[in-house]
Amino acid sequence: MELEGRLEYEFVRPELLELAVTHRSHTYEARHGVPAVILPAHPEQRDQRNAPGTDNEQLEFLGDAVIGLVITDALFREFPQCSEGDLTRLRSNLVSRKRMAEMGQALGLDVTLRLGKSAEQNGGRSKPALVANAAEAVLAAVYLDARAAGRDGLAAIQRLAERYLVQPELPAMRAAVEAEAGRALRDHKTLLQERVQASNAGRLRYVDVAESGPPHLKRFTVEAQLEHEGEARVLAQGEGGSKKEAQQRAAELALAVWAVQESETASEVRM
Repeated sequence: MELEGRLEYEFVRPELLELAVTHRSHTYEARHGVPAVILPAHPEQRDQRNAPGTDNEQLEFLGDAVIGLVITDALFREFPQCSEGDLTRLRSNLVSRKRMAEMGQALGLDVTLRLGKSAEQNGGRSKPALVANAAEAVLAAVYLDARAAGRDGLAAIQRLAERYLVQPELPAMRAAVEAEAGRALRDHKTLLQERVQASNAGRLRYVDVAESGPPHLKRFTVEAQLEHEGEARVLAQGEGGSKKEAQQRAAELALAVWAVQESETASEVRM
């Protein structure tokens, strides 16, 4: 298949690739006279019940998981300074339906996809979801085929993911990470929220406690409170020319207090 050339991968089990581009509409109509794609059971599959079906949905399921792992690994290596939340957001972008559909189009899957007549007439080839699903199925096919040939299946997927998903977005991701790092240094509320969540200390809230000054020169006072089992404990109090500024100041002070308490606790443990 020409698709093998675009993938730069030669299948030892070409029926896997054929299955990966077979939509369920094609299989459904095959039951009414059109030849269906039947995937022979691999020797490792001892029970025929474990064999994939006659369309690409099971491969899509596997491909979704495999590409998630490969992308996670790539981001973990590329951005070791990022938090779990930042890495999750980056991964969500790379494995989104939009990105997978773009990969599928780059591979020509919108043309190669085997559709039933009804799906064809309804514009199935132009539907991003179908192309994205096929891209995941093709990745799964490469993964399974590489394993069947005694090669590293994840390495084969990683090469494709780097080329079609990671590299095109890498400059934008690096710029976003740098910008986010700058914001994080100033966004004390986010840092405090992450600290509270990580420690399971309770629910963080900000309470307005005072407002003073003329309308054109208002000053606000806000408390950062930690609510746990129905009781609220004041972490710190902040002031500012707006409620947001006061909240940021309260969060900054709360982080400082938290750091001191942790340092004191660590000193007691060492003693």
